[in-house]
Amino acid sequence: KDIGIAMVLANTYHLYLRPGIGVVEKMGGLHKFMAWDKAILTDSGGYQIFSLASLRQVSDEGVIFRSHIDGSQHLITPESAIQFQEALGADIIMTLDECPAYDDSLEKVNRAMDRTHQWAERCQKAQKRSGQALYAIVQGGVFPQLRRQSAEYLTSLGFSGYALGGLSLGEPKKATLAMTEETVTLLPENKPRYLMGVGSPEDLLEGIARGIDIFDSALPTRVARNGAFFTGQGRRNIRNTGYSQIEQPFDPECDCYTCRTFSTALSTSPI
Repeated sequence: KDIGIAMVLANTYHLYLRPGIGVVEKMGGLHKFMAWDKAILTDSGGYQIFSLASLRQVSDEGVIFRSHIDGSQHLITPESAIQFQEALGADIIMTLDECPAYDDSLEKVNRAMDRTHQWAERCQKAQKRSGQALYAIVQGGVFPQLRRQSAEYLTSLGFSGYALGGLSLGEPKKATLAMTEETVTLLPENKPRYLMGVGSPEDLLEGIARGIDIFDSALPTRVARNGAFFTGQGRRNIRNTGYSQIEQPFDPECDCYTCRTFSTALSTSPI
């Protein structure tokens, strides 16, 4: 809140496995559970499931997957994905989609896109709770013709917002930007446009310049976990021994709590 964040993302897949959707619902939903009075977005869990390539099976019905925690088997369908997100009570919820790998063939990406469209319609029909904005996810890999087809099909269904899925998965940066440009021009300007899984400072600026409104990414925490930080002068490695002698903050021109309060020396120490 102090840095002006207007919305946070909660992960349906992880909440489903632990502590359980029912636990969060019993606690009054995510806003009360997290003590967060601003907006919350939940994903459908699809991306996390599809990243478990060896632990899941996909059919038109949905996705059967094994928990990465205990190996138990579960089925998530478009209907249950909506049911879970309605129970969690987020302000923005997402359709279940099939996320192909960036190097999949045209034929395979086309099948995933068609299934994503079918699932989007089922999610739309399954939605019962009012007051939640349902966003659809445009797929199509790095194939411009499929991106156009997906955007045109999903916008015809009239969702509250639209996300660009299946990008920033290892494809060249030029391809990410090209597919973003290709897709954004086909999405309504009066509805939010969300680029999923993108979060570096440079990528945020590139996305904003192309008309993107919403981003999400685990990159900031992953970077910090691996001993790096961002400044106005670029990314720095916290393990650089020279930082242990510096009394100034990480970035003297930054007014965040860390830079206002702590020295670089303290922030890099093991205490």
